[in-house]
Amino acid sequence: MHAPQKLSVVVGLISGKKSDLERCLRALHTQSLALELEILVPYDDPCAEVTSLAAQFPAVRFLRAEGLDTAVARAGASREHHDTLRTLGLRAASGDVIALTEDHAHTANTWCAEMVAALERHPKAAAVGGAVECDSASLLNWAVWFCDFGRYQNPLPEGSSEFVSDSNVAYRRAALERVEAVWRGDYHETAVHWAMVEAGFELCTTPRVVVWQARGELALGAALRERFVWARSFAGTRARMSGAPKRWIWAVASPVLPFLMTARLARTAFGRGAHKARFLAALPLIALLQCVWALGEFVGYVTADPG
Repeated sequence: MHAPQKLSVVVGLISGKKSDLERCLRALHTQSLALELEILVPYDDPCAEVTSLAAQFPAVRFLRAEGLDTAVARAGASREHHDTLRTLGLRAASGDVIALTEDHAHTANTWCAEMVAALERHPKAAAVGGAVECDSASLLNWAVWFCDFGRYQNPLPEGSSEFVSDSNVAYRRAALERVEAVWRGDYHETAVHWAMVEAGFELCTTPRVVVWQARGELALGAALRERFVWARSFAGTRARMSGAPKRWIWAVASPVLPFLMTARLARTAFGRGAHKARFLAALPLIALLQCVWALGEFVGYVTADPG
């Protein structure tokens, strides 16, 4: 395995807000890194305002996505266009290592270097994912964070893992190219990672690579809509890959998901110990979010359609 010479970072526009992206890019521009760094920001037309940051960050490549019904999709919080934008970035990236993060996440100045070092520590890994922490005082934001990223809270184990998060992950180019057929149309985190494992690679996590999620004033309606759409995306992709009868079994079992997923979150929160009080305070909201997620999974399995 040769030492990487270049690192590409693809920033996903999840919030699409200029202020969020500016904070993210500012953090990336403070990186201490011996490699060449390439930063790519794929954007759709409703988020075109972010290109005004080009003067402030002239080294960043802004990539316009064409031919998408992006205004309608963003009004419905469609994950598919987020995934299309990530695919646009993956296609354009030229680094030996390709990392993904999000506009409403910010990093420490060692993030890039720690990503590369983690891949060197785990030579069999196709991807290394880091910890995701919550940077908010809002109870709703904490509830959403527990649902989305509770399993990635520190202290995160170092080593082989079943899951890594697309908000804080670095891939070897060779591994991405090996499973290119899976992400060439649209990048779906679970599909890509399952394909990598099937190809004989490992997924690994490390506590040394941290991003902080800062989602600002998140509204309950938007959070619930997001849970439904993302759950349907996950289940629809899984159903297409697995087919019947598995998808029907998963559909029938979906009503137990709120209890199962909340129990898993509780076990992680109390096992790692850093956010027990926050978890208890957010529990009613977590339960509501998990119920909507279960509904989204049910629809995804029944339709075999990511949305």
